[in-house]
Amino acid sequence: MKVEIDINSGFCFGVVNAIKAAETELENSNKLYCLGDIVHNGKEVNRLENMGLISISKKEFFSLRNCKVLIRAHGEPPETYKYAKENSIELIDATCPVVITLQKKVKQSYNEQIEANGQVVIFGKKGHAEIVGLAGQTNHDAIIIEKIEDIDKINMNRPISLYAQTTKRIEDYNKVADLISSKIKPGTPIKVKDSICRQVSNRVPNLKIFAKKYDLILFVAGRKSSNGQYLYTICKEENSNAQFISETNEIENSWFGGVKSVGICGATSTPNWLMEEVAQWVNKNF
Repeated sequence: MKVEIDINSGFCFGVVNAIKAAETELENSNKLYCLGDIVHNGKEVNRLENMGLISISKKEFFSLRNCKVLIRAHGEPPETYKYAKENSIELIDATCPVVITLQKKVKQSYNEQIEANGQVVIFGKKGHAEIVGLAGQTNHDAIIIEKIEDIDKINMNRPISLYAQTTKRIEDYNKVADLISSKIKPGTPIKVKDSICRQVSNRVPNLKIFAKKYDLILFVAGRKSSNGQYLYTICKEENSNAQFISETNEIENSWFGGVKSVGICGATSTPNWLMEEVAQWVNKNF
């Protein structure tokens, strides 16, 4: 059985920075709060929680005082920083630089649209941490659209600044942008901003090549990972025998009938050690 791990898969630099920040702090302390899951991968979260990381909800955060809290790569809205300052909470800010830049752009667009009686529209998953942080730059006035049908929420007679969650599929974003542009009142300004993270989108060409090379693809990612869902669809489009798993106990023996080669890949939120664990499982059992 030929088993190969995609060398281009695994953590993006934003996730690497957040995990390193947590590990560094936990070397000197046996407890560190993290606002939400540090990464959308349950196995990696469990590893860090065993080191002393405590994942907390937003509600729990707003009851804390005099402690340290890690802000993960997804970023946070302004009210999080305000509460921390007022309650002696030391923030270890591991917001991804790409997200920080995007937050600044969204805030600037919001201020401009106030002057123009316009709107900020963000294409992304409602409730996702990154989207919450981006919407916070607009005092949560931004219009969030998850699917094509949601564009009915937009006033097509007013100017628009359009953004996307960094991990959205660029093809989907282009479809949304084209549709809005076709429906907006002629002459009304619309600015479509390029906000897709290239750490995700640039993996697509290599992933397409990788997925075609094997009889079976095991795509490893957390169920809550947005970019995991996106990149898995790329694999599935190229190889119908691609399977999504979060850990080895989800692997089914029936997948291996007639299989002579297995490719293992994952999301930007998938640790390398987990893909290696999957490879070892395959080598041991087949």
